[in-house]
Amino acid sequence: MNAPKKYKVLFVIGQLTGGGAERVLETILNNLDYNIFDVTVYTVQEVAIPASYPAQITYRYIFGAHSFLGKGIVGRLCNKVVNKIKIFIYHHFSAQWFYRLNVKGRYDVEVAFIEGYATRIVSGSTNRMSKKLAWVHIDLLNNHWTQVAFKDLAEEHDCYKVFDKIACVSKTVENAMHRLFPDLTSLTTVYNPINEVEITRKSSEYVVDKKKDATNIVTIGRLDPQKGYDRLLPIMNELKNENVKFDLSILGTGNEYDKLKKYIEANNLGDCVHLLGFVSNPYPFLAAADLFVCSSRAEGYSTVVTEALILGIPVVTTNCSGMMELLGEHGEYGMIVENNSKCLKEALAEVLTSKDKLSELKKKALARSHDFSIARLMSPVEKMLKSHNINDK
Repeated sequence: MNAPKKYKVLFVIGQLTGGGAERVLETILNNLDYNIFDVTVYTVQEVAIPASYPAQITYRYIFGAHSFLGKGIVGRLCNKVVNKIKIFIYHHFSAQWFYRLNVKGRYDVEVAFIEGYATRIVSGSTNRMSKKLAWVHIDLLNNHWTQVAFKDLAEEHDCYKVFDKIACVSKTVENAMHRLFPDLTSLTTVYNPINEVEITRKSSEYVVDKKKDATNIVTIGRLDPQKGYDRLLPIMNELKNENVKFDLSILGTGNEYDKLKKYIEANNLGDCVHLLGFVSNPYPFLAAADLFVCSSRAEGYSTVVTEALILGIPVVTTNCSGMMELLGEHGEYGMIVENNSKCLKEALAEVLTSKDKLSELKKKALARSHDFSIARLMSPVEKMLKSHNINDK
């Protein structure tokens, strides 16, 4: 008797580390049944595969060093030329042309796991028999960064029309997509799978020192305008000048690192604000915190807020996509404030100067911590990945 065929699945994403979408993909890949799925992952840019990714996946990339060109000076120059040609083709030819030239293999399911470049690439698939899925991780009405990946809004709309299902990571993200592209009928909400057991295990891998005379705050994310650290630091500066005791650790890298570092140095915040860069396992920092703060201008469905809740860490956040789904419409599981500096400062001042308020938020976070199960959250993902009956093919 022949063994059943596996679903051949393609995932396309920009990179493998650095953000919430990348951690979600890692979680999905680590929880798939490889007796059922045969997975190939393409990144837009060549990266080193993190050790935390499963060995069963096949990894490929589009832009990077091509081994057949060699590693010498001539090889490196040829690589630059090849990549420039690929960029030219991406911007001046159809998605179908780019896909044909750069994506190898035939798949039952093809997934654009992040909006933007990956979505345009997968939309160009020449395989009419494959099921095509797109993930949207951000509220595109409030942060339409994907415009750089498409010629115009009409092309972006046409690309999304190709997909059989568009998985939005929160109801707010889905509603934003409805408003941006009203005729799309393939939208659905699929919440990010988070492995609560693995997060709890990793949170005790090492011990993080805490300041005993201050409230220890942590925030984790890319250092870019979307995350709002440029407005968080002035808030913390004002609170310090008002003699509020805190110690803030910011974990992450990004193009605003130098700008934020200069602000910290110029305002003598080095004793209470720390830019720690990329940390491969941030969970001990999260577990050691008295408070997690999210200062984002826009989100989709915050992975790190979910992780904070799993560890029972109190959350103060601006009101962006997905927060009411995580923390309750009336702040049943955390504190949600209007998305501006004034309200965020007022909330932080209240929490940092009131042990009772912080204790109340702690109880709310602990109450929510039991609601995240990897098995329950993986079920709709696996259902989407199982396309038509491959054994009939």
